[in-house]
Amino acid sequence: MPPHAVITSTVRTPIGRAHKGVLADVRPDDLLAATVAQALARTPGLEPAHVDDLIVGCALPGGEQGFNIARIAAVLLGWDHVPAVTVNRFCTSSLQAIRMAAQSVRCGDADVVVAAGIESQSRLAHGSSDTWPGTENPAFGEARDRTRRRSGPRTAPWTDPRDDGALPDPYIPVGLAAENAADHYGITRTAMDAYAVRSHRLTQRARAEGFHFGDIMPVKLPDGTTAEADDCPRTGVTPQSLAALPPRFRPDGRVTAGNSAPLSDGAAAVVVMSEEYARAHGHAPLARILATGASAGSAETEGPAPVAATYGVLARAGMSLADVDTICGNEPFAAQVLAYCAELGLDPERMNPHGGSIALGEPYGAAGARLTTTALTTLRHDDLSTALITVVAAGGQGMTMLLERAT
Repeated sequence: MPPHAVITSTVRTPIGRAHKGVLADVRPDDLLAATVAQALARTPGLEPAHVDDLIVGCALPGGEQGFNIARIAAVLLGWDHVPAVTVNRFCTSSLQAIRMAAQSVRCGDADVVVAAGIESQSRLAHGSSDTWPGTENPAFGEARDRTRRRSGPRTAPWTDPRDDGALPDPYIPVGLAAENAADHYGITRTAMDAYAVRSHRLTQRARAEGFHFGDIMPVKLPDGTTAEADDCPRTGVTPQSLAALPPRFRPDGRVTAGNSAPLSDGAAAVVVMSEEYARAHGHAPLARILATGASAGSAETEGPAPVAATYGVLARAGMSLADVDTICGNEPFAAQVLAYCAELGLDPERMNPHGGSIALGEPYGAAGARLTTTALTTLRHDDLSTALITVVAAGGQGMTMLLERAT
């Protein structure tokens, strides 16, 4: 049987609100390098010479996030001997990085891999990978026209274009995909706002308890000060305050800035190694990676995309949802979380017991690694054994990972 892949350390930066938060003036490659170095330092006795590979997720790998940012970070750290690769599966990018690290370890190609994620919305003014005019495939012209029509008022409920033999729109704005998911699953504005209020309430409680304190590394800023705390969470969020916000993506829509994750900046990193290597070198595992999975659905709804992956990882582990102690998932939009739960028959109250990205923010490429950090803290804090991590991404893709706390 292949060796287990284990996680020996995790870390994340504070999450900063895009363009006006604590990380707005920090280059993403510098932020990534500091985060990777800190992840390594949190596994005592592990040195750069022991690292076989660096795999980094980034959803928009252009501009300052371009040039294979993983390798840029390695060179900044003096890790010239460490090969490095940047992967892009949008919000699942760093979960894909962890999956690739685990696969490399399990098949014997590596002993130690650092997996990380980075995203800086603030720095996209210096270039992005997905915004060049005239680069969309004209084969999707009719689909793009359909999306533009659905951005207007008094639109009919969403139906799958494949049912009519038409191409779906893979370029659809993620907020409109959330509107489509709300249409398809009958998710009300009230339900979406209620979930968002819960995310804020639980996040505020977690902050008061110091839940995230050990996860977050301080970040030295260009002005010489230090960022040590997330700056996206808001106090005083109520159903009434959210109900007053206008729809953001469609005049008669339900998705608002209040029931969506704020644009943000941040990074996270995870050290993955074989259980045998950890044992032989005295590194204490935090968790075993029991299974990972990827799946996809309609690009025009996105939310249910991780459902098949969820069933797959549970089947491979011989478990059911009822056997899982805690579930940590990204929250790009409340509609997408609720669509995922509806498809699984899952009570949304089981999601993110210490708050989620509607309150914290969601740096796209770092989402999976940040959730891994939070999931492991949840297992320790709540004295639990198993955690399911689930991430939905643009383009109708999803990933899941099942962890077992090491004892």
